[in-house]
Amino acid sequence: MNFSSVFINRPVATSLIMLALAVFGAMSYTLLPVADLPNIDFPTLVVSASLPGANPDTMASAVATPLERQFTTIAGVDSITSTSATGNCSITITFSLDRDLDGAAVDVQTAIAEAMPLLPPGMPSPPSFRKYNPSDSPVMFLGLVSTTMPLYELQEYAETQIAQRLSMVNGVAQVNVFGAQKFAVRVQVNPDKLAAHRIGIDEVGRALRQWNVNLPTGTLWGDKQALNIRANGQMQRAEQFRKVVVTYRNGRPVRLEDIAKVIDSVEDDKTASWLFQNGKGVVGLNLAVMRQANSNVIQVNDDIRALLPEVRRNLPPSVQLTIRGDRSKTIRDAFHDIRFTMLSAMALVILVIFLFLRNARATFIPAMALPLSLLGTLALMFLLGFSLDNLSMMALILSVGFVVDDAIVMLENIVRHIEKGKSVMEAAYQGSREISFTIVSMTVSLAAVFIPILFMSGLMGRLFHEFAVTIVIAILLSGFVSVSLTPMLCSRLLKDGHQQLQRGWLFRATECFFDIMLRWYDWTLRLVLRARPVMLAVFFGTIYLTYYLFEIVPKGFIPDTDSDSMYANTEAIQGISFYKMAEYQQRMARIISSDPNVESMMTSAGGSFNMSANSARSFITLKPRAERELSVTQLIEKLRPQFAQFVGARVILTAPPSIRLGGRSSNSQYQFTLQGPDVGELYREAPRVMQAIAQVPGIVDVTSDLQIKNPRVNVTVDRDKVAALHLNMRDVSNAMYDAFGPRWSSTIYSPNAQYKVLLELEPEYQRHPDLLSKLYFRNREGVLIPMDSFASTYTDAGPQVINHSGQLPSVTISYNLRPGTALGDVVEGIEAAAARLPDTIQTSFQGTAKAFQDSLANLTMLLVLALAVVYICLGVLYESYVHPLTILSGLPSAGLGALLTLVLFKQELNIYAFVGLFMLIGIVKKNAIMQIDFALEAERREGKSPRDAIYEGCLIRFRPILMTTLAALLGVLPIAIGYGAGGEARRPLGLAVAGGLVISQFVTLYLTPVVYTYLDALVGLWNRHIGRTAARLPRPVPAGD
Repeated sequence: MNFSSVFINRPVATSLIMLALAVFGAMSYTLLPVADLPNIDFPTLVVSASLPGANPDTMASAVATPLERQFTTIAGVDSITSTSATGNCSITITFSLDRDLDGAAVDVQTAIAEAMPLLPPGMPSPPSFRKYNPSDSPVMFLGLVSTTMPLYELQEYAETQIAQRLSMVNGVAQVNVFGAQKFAVRVQVNPDKLAAHRIGIDEVGRALRQWNVNLPTGTLWGDKQALNIRANGQMQRAEQFRKVVVTYRNGRPVRLEDIAKVIDSVEDDKTASWLFQNGKGVVGLNLAVMRQANSNVIQVNDDIRALLPEVRRNLPPSVQLTIRGDRSKTIRDAFHDIRFTMLSAMALVILVIFLFLRNARATFIPAMALPLSLLGTLALMFLLGFSLDNLSMMALILSVGFVVDDAIVMLENIVRHIEKGKSVMEAAYQGSREISFTIVSMTVSLAAVFIPILFMSGLMGRLFHEFAVTIVIAILLSGFVSVSLTPMLCSRLLKDGHQQLQRGWLFRATECFFDIMLRWYDWTLRLVLRARPVMLAVFFGTIYLTYYLFEIVPKGFIPDTDSDSMYANTEAIQGISFYKMAEYQQRMARIISSDPNVESMMTSAGGSFNMSANSARSFITLKPRAERELSVTQLIEKLRPQFAQFVGARVILTAPPSIRLGGRSSNSQYQFTLQGPDVGELYREAPRVMQAIAQVPGIVDVTSDLQIKNPRVNVTVDRDKVAALHLNMRDVSNAMYDAFGPRWSSTIYSPNAQYKVLLELEPEYQRHPDLLSKLYFRNREGVLIPMDSFASTYTDAGPQVINHSGQLPSVTISYNLRPGTALGDVVEGIEAAAARLPDTIQTSFQGTAKAFQDSLANLTMLLVLALAVVYICLGVLYESYVHPLTILSGLPSAGLGALLTLVLFKQELNIYAFVGLFMLIGIVKKNAIMQIDFALEAERREGKSPRDAIYEGCLIRFRPILMTTLAALLGVLPIAIGYGAGGEARRPLGLAVAGGLVISQFVTLYLTPVVYTYLDALVGLWNRHIGRTAARLPRPVPAGD
């Protein structure tokens, strides 16, 4: 049965089907969301808990540990990590990728409720949790500054007018405000004045709670109307609080202003953020816009830009709102460059077809298969909910090189029949019938290469699922188009044989060249068939060289791209003050923002945005790549030496990773974690391992989250003296927190928000441990007792943060790589650095480094599975155990070419290069399929010997093999060049495919016929052996004889 005859006989129906593919594909192209990578929603929840004033030890033991124990009972938990600092702790729960996050959230809420009886009673609120996607990053950064407005008023505009308006934009998930300083009234007590008036600090707190109230006052019910009663118990500003009467002494009121400074201030006066440009900075707020999953980044940012003029009109003239970072720019540039790369590949492929066919009509036929296959793929991508991202677009670019292969093979076979003198219609029928099985074999076996990726689990499976499905759809559609549209167009557009012979000047100019190539191949093929053992030795040599190159080639993961941005992480000595940290940040920002490659910079110190008091983060926006001299990597290398002058702090510059794959938040990109039950042993060994890792070649910016040298003041209380003085530890602790907390003593209620009234000592009394002696405590008899009478103080060092991984104490060492260093090159060095650790300490890579280790083993296994699946498909199609081996015999040469090209061009064998190896499995075997199909047909129909059949098949299929190979080669050439934004990341894929095609093209043209003849001889020998064995078996004796 000839499947193509249905379409040849019905040209109108065929044309309308293809038109529908084109129309729906074009519509889908405009509707598909655009992103940089496929959306990977990591099921992650972050639980936050606070206990103001508690030290890290207390937070870890009393808060983090009980919660962690409850969370371990939840199904589907992949990992639990926690960080405990002064007054707060954060627990990150990562679930397996197939876990429903909404169901996990319910389980976490239940676990928190069960843990509440075990938590300290002084917590101001129960622990809360939020969803978190570590792979996501803000799509836009905005800066908000004012030359006249206080920051707390600016913060009101940021949260109530800007963030709320932007959150209503379609596709925006939330808007985070960094550097925010919410309004608060601060009551800063002078301890000397308290002592002079014989007042305890607890009395001040009690007075604030008693005089600032917002309580119901009832209603008057008259005969004709009801009147609500309103009392002026609520105060709003510091000026009102100053008149509050704390107590009476000697018959006179002691007001708050007599013993304290009462000021309008902010909740957290130990946080600040700045916006820098050209070395000059202003204090301001930073807003980060997060997008919803599966939303179009470009569309979201365009909508935000369209809304900003209206938002600015509602702001006071002194307030400036500017865009400081826009991720859609790099995505848009990369998308446009990828689109240009695709069009370039299409043009090159069509040029190859034209040069071989030298006929516009004939060129038009396979050229039509190219856009139709791609447009049909876009339509199905839309139906499947995919996005246009780097990986799916790369799949489309790669498809350009081989979606025309089937159409070329179909066209070439039909043209061959026309050249034999047959009519166009007869040639279309016979040629399509002859070659249909070959096309089905090529299509099915090529699609089968990517089947293992479709069933791949875990992170890599999620990341490459859309890529694999996209390329399989393109392959299957190209096969459908080649057996439907191509023969129909051939029957209508090609001319009969006598007309076909009327060639133009281009044909006459190039035909001589192709004849010379064919005669040269004929002569060399005869030599190879006479010296088959030499070619067999070449085959085994390619296997050995492929294995050798695989061992020595540098191995990487997902390459980073130049995204016109970078991060700066500052790590200072433990115990550094906020003011010194702010000084470091401003010095660093002036250096970076003065560089001509930098557009602007946002930085901060203190606050919840930074990991700890001695660390800070900055986001740097670079000028577009075309407007700057240096790449991100080169700029980092240029700036790094300039921070050597910083004493007591180090600045670590990193390029944003293409995708963040979990792991702890750290100053450097890659993490290596140590964990063990013995805290002392762990803390002793971690610095030694860190020093050893720093010596591994290619590693820089080695840091650790081990922070156990934070200066602290220990107050040793004599409990007997406290009891004798009619005090207790609760009174002592509460009074100390009143003085140094600060204590949230009262609340101001406004129509739109609530604000805190904070109680503390004046700042000059919080600067030195000796000033603790100025604190007095009122006992039950009302007598003021100085701290010196029952307590002593001394200073030492303690933890600034305490980290847990899987309920065990842990230390995470982070590091960056020097330019040109592959991740695989340093993994062994790091493992060697940790080899001599005690058995009680476990080690593991985290985040990107862990994903790299997992992917290396998984991708190697997937290559083996892909070979197995292809073998099975070919075996089913050919009903043979042997012919699939002949078809796959050219793969070692493809691997050799790919790996050799990567080594020569100093590229890593990363994820993209592995994809190139998958592509080669599918592309290279097409040559052998075309050769073997003809040979088998010649043996069956014409009774030729295997040697003569494969020899003739090689010559007949020489032209389509050259055409398809060159089409695939030029299809990936723009990728191999590395053109455009992000082109350097895609380059290993293009180089691997191009190198594999070049080497395998020369090798398989000669290797396939040699292997075919050898295996045919082995099959004959086996059959003869089986036949002789069967002849020696005794014949069965009929029953009754």
